[in-house]
Amino acid sequence: MIDFNLLYDRYVNEFETYANTYADKLHTKPELLGESMLYSLLNGGKRIRPVLALACADVLALPHEEVLPYALALEMIHTYSLIHDDLPAMDNDDYRRGKLSSHKKFGEDNAILAGDGLLNEAYALCFQQCLKGEKYVLASSFLNECAGVYGMIAGQSADLYYSQENKDVSEEELAYIHEHKTGKLLLAPVAIVGILSGKAYLALERFGKLLGLLFQITDDILDVTGDSKQLGKTVGKDEKENKLTYVKLYGLEGAKVRADMCAKDCLAVLEGIDGETDFLKELVQYVLKRSN
Repeated sequence: MIDFNLLYDRYVNEFETYANTYADKLHTKPELLGESMLYSLLNGGKRIRPVLALACADVLALPHEEVLPYALALEMIHTYSLIHDDLPAMDNDDYRRGKLSSHKKFGEDNAILAGDGLLNEAYALCFQQCLKGEKYVLASSFLNECAGVYGMIAGQSADLYYSQENKDVSEEELAYIHEHKTGKLLLAPVAIVGILSGKAYLALERFGKLLGLLFQITDDILDVTGDSKQLGKTVGKDEKENKLTYVKLYGLEGAKVRADMCAKDCLAVLEGIDGETDFLKELVQYVLKRSN
């Protein structure tokens, strides 16, 4: 029987060590640029995407050193998206992970540049990996797709579009937003590990998609039931800004039922995967029951 919390912390610590090694080598002029980039990148968080990458690497017996550059690139992309998401033109949030948002700390102009810097550094890491061979090119290309106009950015755009008044919405539009805005960056660590390992684990990729959906449903629920101090960000913003969420479409109890169903689907997929998946099963429960 695994100790989930111990192993989770071990994955996080391994990633943080790698990220800090990168941070030590980042020297920008002006220094404010690097300071603002690292302020958000090194501001903790659940690190669920790097953890998912390392855990899947263990399932597929892939060395962690193969995965860590992509885990860092992925976390850079995720962090840049949070910086921009917090801007007044987007979700207009003053806090992230219990600290001032980048634009409240450094100003909107520097926050935008910090996000831009992280995104470009993420692709610089991917380019370095591409020199190793074809599978690294494929992994980098997949990450680009998940983050770009066919992935997260498309989801963000749809989220803003359907937040406008008098827009007809349905489960189809909601699924599109969640699959792209959140789901793509949770699918990425799973699929990239599959590409690098040379093993076509379609079931594992199915798991990544379902886990991304579960994460977003619980995010919708926490915006209603969560505590600002625990979440480290403002709650109640979805309703205020007319966001299309599972709670809006199905009500709070309906959203909770769908979260439970999605968690069961995640576990069912893991049952069919050949490998040690106990940690991933516990991760499903962690996402389902999370309070932040």
